[in-house]
Amino acid sequence: MLLRLRDIHKSFAGAEGPVPVLRGVDLDLAAGESLALTGESGSGKSTLLHLVGGLDRHDRGRIEVAGTEVTALDDSGRAALRRGTVGVVFQQFNLIPSLTVGDNIAFQARIAGRHEPARATALAERLGLAPHLAKYPEQLSGGQQQRCAIARTLAARPALVLADEPTGNLDEATAEEVLGAMLELVAETGAALLMVTHSQHHAARMGRRLHLHAGRIA
Repeated sequence: MLLRLRDIHKSFAGAEGPVPVLRGVDLDLAAGESLALTGESGSGKSTLLHLVGGLDRHDRGRIEVAGTEVTALDDSGRAALRRGTVGVVFQQFNLIPSLTVGDNIAFQARIAGRHEPARATALAERLGLAPHLAKYPEQLSGGQQQRCAIARTLAARPALVLADEPTGNLDEATAEEVLGAMLELVAETGAALLMVTHSQHHAARMGRRLHLHAGRIA
């Protein structure tokens, strides 16, 4: 099992004390599997994704990614996990504005020590970015920026891809194209995909779906 969560709890500080967001979540995800995580706003979807990616710490429970206990890692260990095992696609793209599209695509793979120019070029071609490699993010449309973010993540060959509302900032037609390209490319690599989405239509395109309600799997 590539990803295993057991009894995950997470609270945030509120004016009147801790506010529970996750209340004992269990989840398993195998290599090559795709899973949609749905739920209303505030149900804990993005929080759970951030915990899996080591972007935040949970209060109780156990998270294992590729046999590594995330809870036992310090900040540098969690950063190394994101470099080598886990790739994250954010809703806000998070491209580096001072780098060209080509350099943005290569960035994560270079940090991971896995930069393969031929793979970066192939990803750019598959995602329609080949004519734009010398441009900067601000010169791209929203859909092109998200394609660049997807290429950057996949260029590093992560075992687990986390996608947090990856089409949330795109119009419907562009969202369909971008999601289709991401699902196809992730499947080809054999990586597991955990995607947070509010769209039941997009969730239906994944292999499995789980629904979060009030911090629990419903």
